[in-house]
Amino acid sequence: MVVKSATRKRFSVWNQQQGLSSEASAAPRRILMTTDTVGGVWHYSLELARGLAKFGVEVALATMGPLPTAEQRRQVARIHNITLFESSYRLEWMEDPWEDVEKCGAWLMNLEDELKPDLVHLNGYAHADLPWNCPCMVVAHSCVISWWEAVKKEPIPQRLGPYRERVAQGLARAHLVAAPTAAMLNAVETSYLPLANTRVIYNGRCRKRYRPDNKINFILSVGRIWDEAKNINAIAELAGSLPWPVFIAGEQKHPEGETTFLDNVNHLGNLPPARLAPWFATAAIYALPARYEPFGLTVLEAALSGCALVLGDIPSLRELWEGAAVFVPPDDADVLADVLQSLCQDRTLRERMAEKAFERSRFFNPDKMAAEYFAAYLSLNSGLRRQAPDEAVNFSS
Repeated sequence: MVVKSATRKRFSVWNQQQGLSSEASAAPRRILMTTDTVGGVWHYSLELARGLAKFGVEVALATMGPLPTAEQRRQVARIHNITLFESSYRLEWMEDPWEDVEKCGAWLMNLEDELKPDLVHLNGYAHADLPWNCPCMVVAHSCVISWWEAVKKEPIPQRLGPYRERVAQGLARAHLVAAPTAAMLNAVETSYLPLANTRVIYNGRCRKRYRPDNKINFILSVGRIWDEAKNINAIAELAGSLPWPVFIAGEQKHPEGETTFLDNVNHLGNLPPARLAPWFATAAIYALPARYEPFGLTVLEAALSGCALVLGDIPSLRELWEGAAVFVPPDDADVLADVLQSLCQDRTLRERMAEKAFERSRFFNPDKMAAEYFAAYLSLNSGLRRQAPDEAVNFSS
């Protein structure tokens, strides 16, 4: 199913007003970007588009997965340089998606033919194998194979063979592959194939929304509750023994229909950013003992809000928050309980860790993110395709 956006004409009118063809300048002015409405990629896409406005970039945002909610459409409407194109095609990581992936590919090719963007930015993999008429960039936010290896710790099942093949084909055809952490980039290359042109571009979040307020004695965790990678269930299982209440925000219903319920915690529901921000602002501790988290926007939002961080000890979160968070083995409930107990009881330690997280959060700002993506776009449109450093930043230097 495809839904034509009511604002579709705006993108074409903008093209006419600029009087530019894709050959007129190496600076990209029109981007076709894909996104999904399920998780953090949605917030990432809006944050990036907002930042790209400063560079004069217009974004045609093509959605897949569940149709945007009314709240999500309102979020887009507040960003002047986005034109929204909606579809409900199944995402490539869902069960039996390939018929929809093919139909979605045809839809995207039609959009390219109509809009004539300077560059295609895919927040997925399979569609990089399409015969695009302009440079194509893939951003590796997550993938099923690396998720499976981190969460299940079992051999990859045969049923994921088609997924692995299609992702590898897309990666091989992309002109540039970016990832939000060096850890995620390494996971992609380990799981699929070595890549010739890569960049690590850290995500960012706007500080205007996420600010510390007077802290209240409670523990917060945010994420897709149904996702085993987030490991929020580990917090719920010991919540009854903690001195402070635990509040959980996030989607309980899997896109395929199954709903996850957690006991001993206070469920806030799946809150939009504006309603979630006050919870971040007042939470004294933010806990996410993740087994797999390629970046973790909610962790950044918590750090911006002055929370002490308790995180799963995995490479990506170490890369971003080493020295600014307390790390726990994701599957060690006793250590998680001890750490949370200690932070609840030790205000000095809690406030010191919150300050460290807040200071680290300054590095991950949306202006920097947008500037680095614009530089990546420019390198592709200029035909330079230089390999930027893909190593983790040393925050202590």
